[in-house]
Amino acid sequence: MILFKPEHVEPILNGTKYQTRRLGAKRWNVGAIHQCATRLFDPAAVFARVKILNVMQDHLLPISALDAKAEGYDSPEDYIKAWDAINPKAPVNPLVWIVSFALHEVSGG
Repeated sequence: MILFKPEHVEPILNGTKYQTRRLGAKRWNVGAIHQCATRLFDPAAVFARVKILNVMQDHLLPISALDAKAEGYDSPEDYIKAWDAINPKAPVNPLVWIVSFALHEVSGG
């Protein structure tokens, strides 16, 4: 399962968000299908399933305009502002997993 903030649901469903950056250990394998949800342990919070297309590791910064768009944001500045709000205790410029995905199935919860 991959958790997303509620504001990311619509961009994932409409195909404008197809990449996510994550801290921690690698939990995704290319070709795997993962449920997407806004809360753990709540079947009603599942909104889609995605197929993992690519997984790589790099530092958060700099993030290109194309990668910010893939994350569902208009600019690198907008993305970094959202990252900081979601990950307030993250170190500056952490090593992150960059997970690219494609919408596989929309779920009704």
